[in-house]
Amino acid sequence: MSTSATDRLIVRPARLDDLEVLVRFGAAMALETEGRTLDMERLRRGTLAVLESPARGFYRVAEWPEEPSGKVIGQLLVTYEWSDWRNATFWWIQSVYVAPPWRGRGVYRRMHESVVREARARGDVCGVRLYVEGENVIAQSVYSRMGLTPSTYRVFEDDFVLPRPEREPRERK
Repeated sequence: MSTSATDRLIVRPARLDDLEVLVRFGAAMALETEGRTLDMERLRRGTLAVLESPARGFYRVAEWPEEPSGKVIGQLLVTYEWSDWRNATFWWIQSVYVAPPWRGRGVYRRMHESVVREARARGDVCGVRLYVEGENVIAQSVYSRMGLTPSTYRVFEDDFVLPRPEREPRERK
């Protein structure tokens, strides 16, 4: 995709009529990056909860106007974390997915730039963060090119819903 073609890419807030593609992309991302098969109805309800309640976060989607199989080709979700140290909110980027034929063509870059531009324009956002699966070196490289740097923090969790995957995550190409 040339620069002029990338300029035709539309990045917009997700709508209720994007629900099914968001669910499909979310399930594909979980399987691809962590080897997890998600409960589709739970994922649908969780996705819908965000679309219906902006206090939980928001989805941003990328669409290609000439895409014949459906316009949405990428997504990301932004959630919020309050920082008492900064008296402001971090925006966490998560659930990033770009359809395989569109990877490496600037789709994530455009979504990321859209989120950062909006975050910087507000007075109540102190930064943008994301986490990435430790072995996903391709995504880490992309995020580095976006100007993100590794944090000194490591994420620890006690997940009450999803058990650890039984198999190794698939290697991303």
